Amino acid sequence: MNKRHPESRIQVIDRAALLLDALSRYSMSVKLKVLSADTNLAPSTAFRILHSLIDNHFVERDCSGRYRLTGRLMRASNYQIEGVDYRKVAMPFMDKLRDKFGETINLTVREGDVIIYLEKSIPNRMMHIQQIIGSRAPLHVTGVGKMMLGLEGRQGIERYAQRTNLPSYTRNTYSTLENLAVECSRSINQGYALDNEEAEIGVGCIGVLLYDRYGEVVAGLSVSAPIERRKNTWIKDIVKTGKQISTALGYIESPKP
Repeated sequence: MNKRHPESRIQVIDRAALLLDALSRYSMSVKLKVLSADTNLAPSTAFRILHSLIDNHFVERDCSGRYRLTGRLMRASNYQIEGVDYRKVAMPFMDKLRDKFGETINLTVREGDVIIYLEKSIPNRMMHIQQIIGSRAPLHVTGVGKMMLGLEGRQGIERYAQRTNLPSYTRNTYSTLENLAVECSRSINQGYALDNEEAEIGVGCIGVLLYDRYGEVVAGLSVSAPIERRKNTWIKDIVKTGKQISTALGYIESPKP
């Protein structure tokens, strides 16, 4: 059996693992100084790694500055056990929307700063929007992506803007931090988001988020159509369908106060 030399280890991964392990031992949110003491990491080092974990949705920071694990690790560990196939669950609902709207319905997931088109249901017509499965789009030019950013709050949107510089794809792209932050917040508050020719001229979409039984966002659902054919009357149907899929994934919506 070959032994690895200490220098062959990737130090930042080891430190991230220490922080994740420390967080897992607490049922409540934890202060930075506690995590620093538990892991023997300098506060500045722990802070930097924690915020990388936040960017990757493994950790979240609450309004008091304390840290806690998200449901992402739990979902990952339970995926094989539970055998959840998001595409299989979503497809019957997507097909019904496709038949009702006569337009392309998309299932997307987030990977870093982009969304990936995971599945689609296309109408039986010559002219329709064609989204290639496996293709990617930046978060700030899609309806679903803007909602995912909106959930991260102002700080999350700022970090995204710093990482990407908000490139413009059309004249309608939200390419300034202030405008993007307002639009992301509006989308979260109303429960759906629009793409008004922000990724491609002539194409519009309506998007909603899908949640799992841990209350975590696992995917996005959207309809893509030529902008002149997109109808605001579709919003009610796609919001309703998003809730139905989330329920099928085990999500229980909290009652409104």
